[in-house]
Amino acid sequence: MTAMVTLPAAPPAPGACEEERVAFLWSLIEPGFFAEVGWDDERRVLSAPVDHPMLGMRACPVPDCDLPSKSRGLCRTCQDQHRKSGLPLEEFVKLPRTAPRVGAGGCRVGGCERTWINSNRQPLCRSHWYRYRQSGGTLMEFLADPAVLALPRLGDCGVLACTRQTVTVVGHRLCHPHGKQLNHLRKADADIDEQLWLRTVPSGCSGSEISFRGLADLVVAQLLFGVQHRCRRGAKTDIGGLRALIDRTIRPSLAGRLEDVPVPEANGTAKVLLNRLTAYALRAFKSPEGEYGKDVWDLAVFGHRGSVEFTDVHQPWLKETAKRWARDYLTRVRSRSTSSHARQHMIGLSFLSRSLRARPDQGMDTTVLARADVENYLNRMTFLEANGRIAAGTRTSYVRAARNVLRQGRVMGLTRSDGPMAGLPDDFVITRHDVPKPPEPSEEGQDLPPEVMRQLCAHLDLFEEMTCRELRVAAELMMDTGRRPEEICKLEFHCLNRDRQGKPVLVYNNWKEQRIRRELPIHEPTAQVIREQQERVRLLYPDRPPSKLALLPSSVMNQLGAKGIDANHFSGMHREWVTAQPEFRLDDGTAVDKEEIFPYAYRHSFAQRHADAGVPIEVLSPLMDHDSYQSTRCYYRVKEVRLREAVDKVTTMQFDRHGQRVWGAVTTLLDAERTRLAIGSVQVPFGTCSEPSNVAAGGDACPLRFRCMGCDHYSTDIPHLPELAAYLDGLLRQRERLRSMTEADEWARVEATPSEEEITRVRRLIRRVTEEVDQLTDAERAEIQQATAMVRKTRQGFLGMPRVPQPLPDLRPERPS
Repeated sequence: MTAMVTLPAAPPAPGACEEERVAFLWSLIEPGFFAEVGWDDERRVLSAPVDHPMLGMRACPVPDCDLPSKSRGLCRTCQDQHRKSGLPLEEFVKLPRTAPRVGAGGCRVGGCERTWINSNRQPLCRSHWYRYRQSGGTLMEFLADPAVLALPRLGDCGVLACTRQTVTVVGHRLCHPHGKQLNHLRKADADIDEQLWLRTVPSGCSGSEISFRGLADLVVAQLLFGVQHRCRRGAKTDIGGLRALIDRTIRPSLAGRLEDVPVPEANGTAKVLLNRLTAYALRAFKSPEGEYGKDVWDLAVFGHRGSVEFTDVHQPWLKETAKRWARDYLTRVRSRSTSSHARQHMIGLSFLSRSLRARPDQGMDTTVLARADVENYLNRMTFLEANGRIAAGTRTSYVRAARNVLRQGRVMGLTRSDGPMAGLPDDFVITRHDVPKPPEPSEEGQDLPPEVMRQLCAHLDLFEEMTCRELRVAAELMMDTGRRPEEICKLEFHCLNRDRQGKPVLVYNNWKEQRIRRELPIHEPTAQVIREQQERVRLLYPDRPPSKLALLPSSVMNQLGAKGIDANHFSGMHREWVTAQPEFRLDDGTAVDKEEIFPYAYRHSFAQRHADAGVPIEVLSPLMDHDSYQSTRCYYRVKEVRLREAVDKVTTMQFDRHGQRVWGAVTTLLDAERTRLAIGSVQVPFGTCSEPSNVAAGGDACPLRFRCMGCDHYSTDIPHLPELAAYLDGLLRQRERLRSMTEADEWARVEATPSEEEITRVRRLIRRVTEEVDQLTDAERAEIQQATAMVRKTRQGFLGMPRVPQPLPDLRPERPS
């Protein structure tokens, strides 16, 4: 049976009285939270337990000491005692506390309701203390005297925030500390406003106690609700900082609402805490219906982050259309980039609004708008791009955003008679052809060269020293898996799984497209990194269930271990790490701009490595979790450009069957030459063949039965050297094997034995190609080697033979041993 969920009450109307607002906030505070934080509603005092994970402090390790610790793990009193004792800290913490308690306690006289003053070092109230000093006897004799009578309490201290008893009735009824404080103030300033002082002076609480006495009821409810919200989010709130905020900022302001408290200028911690508590308290009264009438929406009410503004859309009909679109969009799209996309659409719509304001009616009348107004808007955007005011990609995204809003408005029926777009002509529309085409992707690609990846991997220890272990693991996983930074930063603890073959699989969530529980095959070294991080997390949070933990827990506002590291924080620390490294250079000496090294480049590098390695697009596209092949195809375009450059380089080292250079001094093939070579030759085992009948048959009709060394139509290049060497070894092995056979006829052995002329020709060809390579400079040889590796890596099977499906290659960046 499904449990019933208790829905919270609807927030009061904006003009509701203070009592309704207070009652609503109290209804949002969980009953168990009061006991959890030690809330005393009668005294209005919060006494958080020392071991509370969000509010508590570390307990003093000295036996019989229940005070929170300060520096070096000891409370202030025990720290003074340790300094006086001269004992090592390990021995001191084994001794029970001997220092007296600071504060007030009950008078030792039987039945006396007044408190003793600890500074007197005698457990007697002030009245009994004076009589005891006049008696001249011992304390035991004084307590046994039947003439010593119990006294009733004098009431609470006159300071509104104070929780202590009154010890004097002369003038104001004050406790001992506040009485001494007022006397000092009177001596320093005779014109002091004592009534205001009684209302604003701090409570004097210490330890884990916070007094809410003297604050407005609404402020108390707002503070408690804000503290509960922080605790449930896993944010640690310093008790001392919260007490200082109340005593030094909120109480002196005499504000009736938390939002009326002036923000402190000097104390950054108090400012942040006040802003957070105020935001949480105000957000409790918000609703999607209430936000709709505003020009600035708090998207937290809709379940998203940040805010979106409609202030730059000036036409009422266009602003209402934008709000209708935003409300519909926020309910349909649930990714973490929803808020940024919504803001981008509003910015794009603001450009359209500015263009319409140039009309005589400022675009207020929808019935007079026409296609010419759309053209004016498009021309304005073109002008802004031409003058460098906006980038080409920005112009495309803004025009597309305005088109989406207007098109979705028509789909939603906003052009009806009662809609905001009523009367809008049909030709007032931004068509698909009006949206500028996005700029072509760079042919250079956004992946990082292998030299850069090797240097980054070699400095991973530096990254860990500068940051923490979690950020280093995040960087390694991004390099190995090609997942987006947000996907890695938000990995769950149980993100490592096994497929049916027992191979490791990474389980992640595609937050960009809202695809949950995606799986990516990974290799064992990457799985080992995840297992080691899981062990570390279990040591950090031994009492938390693994299902509630993050694989890469954040060190900020994360006492429960459920919050992962922030992708923006990772990006910032990654930038500092890259900046701190030596200059990045390629093997040819070219310097690499450090601005091109960013976390998302690891995803491009992952995709480009697999594309260059010959992984088919139908395999790589699911690996990248792309919607269509269009997104994946850009990596193959980069591959084709690089392959073309590599072919140009190795073609300059092309040889005929005699070992003579074919192209000589040619450095780059013309397009016509490359096309002629592509259609006028065919691949053969150790090079290319241009014999017409064989080319026409796709390589299946060689008149010489593939005795290429005796044909002038044959040519080879450096990438075929390994195959030529293997072919020579095979000829030699076959010749020796046939010579040792005695059970075969002589004519059969002669026919099957490789000819000495073919062996000699192959040897000479290999020698001539090797000599040509040896004559190159070191730089030229390095370029040829790189080009050869590219050509060999992307070369398909011979003569169109089908390839056997292979497992995903291990293309992880190299790690230093």
